Amino acid sequence: MPRLLPLLCLLLPWMPTLSPVLYGQEATTATDPAAMGEIWQIGIVITAEGGPCRGVFASTPVPMDWPEQTVHLVRQVKSPQIRRVKFRNLREGVRQMVIEVPRLEDSETAEALLTFKVTKIPPTRTDELETYQTPRRSSQTARRYLQPSPSIESRHPDIISVAQRIGSSSANAWAQAESIYDWVRSHVQYQESPLKGALAALHDGNGDCEEMTSLFVAICRAQNIPARTVWVPGHCYPEFYLSDSQGKGCWFSCQAAGERAFGNVIESRPILQKGDSFRIPGDPEKKTFRYAQLVGSLPGNGLVHPKIRIVHQRVKGSQSQD
Repeated sequence: MPRLLPLLCLLLPWMPTLSPVLYGQEATTATDPAAMGEIWQIGIVITAEGGPCRGVFASTPVPMDWPEQTVHLVRQVKSPQIRRVKFRNLREGVRQMVIEVPRLEDSETAEALLTFKVTKIPPTRTDELETYQTPRRSSQTARRYLQPSPSIESRHPDIISVAQRIGSSSANAWAQAESIYDWVRSHVQYQESPLKGALAALHDGNGDCEEMTSLFVAICRAQNIPARTVWVPGHCYPEFYLSDSQGKGCWFSCQAAGERAFGNVIESRPILQKGDSFRIPGDPEKKTFRYAQLVGSLPGNGLVHPKIRIVHQRVKGSQSQD
């Protein structure tokens, strides 16, 4: 399960174009009668501990439009200590909320809470899955998901060795990806653990949703199948990319941990990020995922880290049909 890390996010060219107004402008309404909406509250709560804090900046991922979800900002609430709440896109549309707090007195709390209506759109099913194939000519963006990422060591000899043995006799690319999926689920026992990545999950034979997802993604990439991680509150799962007989690419999701669901994940929680390799301004190191980034200063004591809490909660009784 994703953990709160000390210090987030991916939208691809074949996804719908984002409005230049990040929030405050109504998104496209889902017309599918099966689409269901939930109200989610997402935000940041910061408390000064041990003295006053100055110049505090914090960020966290917030949901955005994807083919399987639309997002409407319903309400925005912020404490008077917060000077500014803004939104920024990182790398092809990754969305973060960023807050600025000039000063917090000792034990004082500031919060910025956003309320969203997130509508999930059921994926379109196809009966011609056997016609899908590994992309012959991947776009520049798709090729990114053939490269190693933090905790996804797809070029390690041990990962490559396993990849060469799985699905070698599969009838088509769909069956090949399904062979990888079944192999990971049968060889990695679900077990809560600190983030350790694909290679450690392979060696240890255990891990949670992050490790199982990372290993599936790593083996897919080693077999030249683009794959990436999808992050929702408290969970993650993988997607893989194949092309139809006309060369049109499509992402398919699967549930690495939990009940078996291959090629079609029904997930009510909002998508916070797609992808597993990105940089945040001010930090050159690539990261898999970050729930929050926090910087603050305490006079006379240099950098400090005030207490931060990230809010991801579904508003009770929020489900409604569009």
